[in-house]
Amino acid sequence: MINNWIINRLTDKQEDIKKKLAAELDVSMIISELLVTRGITDFDKAKSFFRPSLDEMHDPFLIKDMSLAVDRLNNAMRQNEKILVYGDYDVDGTTAVSLVYGFLRQYTSCLGYYIPDRYSEGYGVSAKGVEFAKENGYQLIIALDCGIKANDRVEKASEYGIDFIICDHHTPDAELPKAVAVLDSQREDCHYPYQHLSGCGMGFKLMQAFAESNGIHVDKVLCFIDLVAVSIASDVVPVTGENRILTYHGLQKLNKNPCLGLQGIKEVSGLLGKDADISDVIFKIGPRINASGRMRTGNEVVELLTTANADVARAKCANLDDYNTERKDIDKTTTDEAKQVLYSSLKIDDKKGIVIYNPQWNKGIVGIVASRLTEEFHRPAVVLTNTPNSGIISGSARSVHGFDLYSAIDNCRDLLTNFGGHIYAAGLSLLPENLELFKEKFEKYVEKTILPEQLEPHIEVDTVITLADITPKFIRILKQFNPFGPGNTKPVFCSCKLVDFDAKSRLIGKDNTHLKLVLSDIDGNNCINGVAFHSGEMRNYDMANILTHIRAGGRIDICYTVEENTFNGQTDIQLMVKDIRIV
Repeated sequence: MINNWIINRLTDKQEDIKKKLAAELDVSMIISELLVTRGITDFDKAKSFFRPSLDEMHDPFLIKDMSLAVDRLNNAMRQNEKILVYGDYDVDGTTAVSLVYGFLRQYTSCLGYYIPDRYSEGYGVSAKGVEFAKENGYQLIIALDCGIKANDRVEKASEYGIDFIICDHHTPDAELPKAVAVLDSQREDCHYPYQHLSGCGMGFKLMQAFAESNGIHVDKVLCFIDLVAVSIASDVVPVTGENRILTYHGLQKLNKNPCLGLQGIKEVSGLLGKDADISDVIFKIGPRINASGRMRTGNEVVELLTTANADVARAKCANLDDYNTERKDIDKTTTDEAKQVLYSSLKIDDKKGIVIYNPQWNKGIVGIVASRLTEEFHRPAVVLTNTPNSGIISGSARSVHGFDLYSAIDNCRDLLTNFGGHIYAAGLSLLPENLELFKEKFEKYVEKTILPEQLEPHIEVDTVITLADITPKFIRILKQFNPFGPGNTKPVFCSCKLVDFDAKSRLIGKDNTHLKLVLSDIDGNNCINGVAFHSGEMRNYDMANILTHIRAGGRIDICYTVEENTFNGQTDIQLMVKDIRIV
């Protein structure tokens, strides 16, 4: 597929704001344009963006039901009631449980935690989890990163005399669970100033409110902010507003003084001595945490992230690293099998959505496979398998840019036993007899609602610049746009009519499939290095042909991000090329 370059264009009003902001901040028009497209339109907003302050966090009591939640938690603490901290088995859920459990255990010994088994219990509050609470005398359950649709489970717990506080961030149904408190900024009647907290972020706000109500300094809660940053990055929620503040300061703690468990994960991830960024969390730290819940149990993650024993941390980090290696092997095999099925037996070009099922696939990796299929075929993808010993089919779904996957699955709710998620990612389960009906209904909905441009691969380009624009001051300010993520993605630039500099570009890599570029403008000035990897957007390109073209004096347009590359103690600027067009 050929990528469509969508280059951002400012409106006349935005152009006026850009000029004014550039003068106020003493920055280039390019930097000002990047700010304007991110909603930064005046000096004060720019100051908050470049210098995220913990003082600008919102009052947690602005969250609907927060006072009810804190009152119930305080009462439980006073009465020495047993409290169960319950959370999902993914990164967001396990970090949330680790934060709330780790904080509250300083003030009560009547505390436990519970992570459901992905295979025997599935996502969310399970019947087994409620029975566990009853059998072990728990009187209050704090559900984190789940629970917003657990109406029946909450009702059953109530019959047992067990109360629920729900801290979730997923889309609720019209009828909320009858819990003591339902903390979810996605509630229509919740007017909290920021709507995109992660599940761990919501747990953080509950602990912030609890601390405030008991005269505990907020620094006691901020000791856990590295966990919040890991959850935000891994759950792919917007890195804007309050999330930007939490991520900015959470990454600082992750790099300067992380909890023992995260320090160990950094070590096995090869990140010691390096300042980890969002990308490192997404591709190195997060997958190792997730691997425990995918391949074994999420309980081990909580043990790791709450331990103060270096030997325990070291052993569990080694386990997580092994699980991740095992996960990658299964992930590759399953993805290859799924692609083979789609290429050989389905008319994939005629379909707008993908639903694929194999009873033998590992339930723990279907979400990853769905992501791979979405990337490969540029279609919303649902990957399903059997849930062991349950008679239920379950799986995960991922979407393409701009398509509301949650609504597509919600449209099929009459065929599902359970579902939940976001616009771009969801989980679901159904009875085997409903599989074909679900396939048909889902695919029809997608075909009816998806836009043609959502089915085409594209690269969003922030703005067109020249190589001369990439100055030391430009780089210095660009670095301050960190941390990147949804809502503040790493800027992508386009530069045109570039040429090979002094015949220095060359093929690199084991099979000579990647391209090391040494480029300049058409006059031979402003030389800069770049690299184009034969993967991602460029996996279908013949790098040798591109090299032949520029060696013969041909010109190219490129879109790219600007990176720092450190080698042998020396740091240079390098363009990470995302796409190339021969001119």
